[in-house]
Amino acid sequence: MSLQKNVLGTTLRICSRSPLTGYYRNGCCETDGEDAGEHTACVEVTADFLEFSKKKGNDLSTPHPQFEFPGLVPGDRWCVCAGRWAEAHAAGQPAKLVLDACHESLLDYLDLEELKKFSV
Repeated sequence: MSLQKNVLGTTLRICSRSPLTGYYRNGCCETDGEDAGEHTACVEVTADFLEFSKKKGNDLSTPHPQFEFPGLVPGDRWCVCAGRWAEAHAAGQPAKLVLDACHESLLDYLDLEELKKFSV
């Protein structure tokens, strides 16, 4: 668990330990000034979202063992960039959100009522 808050105003929960996610690879979608991409949206990826992300230049499905990245498959949970999730949302391809594991800064992109529409 983290000391940071989620979009619900409670303690930020673990997004995934398998595969291990987060900008700091601690399982949480924590962020700070070093995380320029704002990896704050905990999503449950779908095939459509993975394809959308790949077309936008971020291939999340291909393994990269040199970075200890197994490649994601539908159903995996992962901390994605808030901007990419918002972009996928606008294109009608958003992945489902795990709200208690989404960092509160995601509220800078959409309000809580809109985020709830995409909750797992």
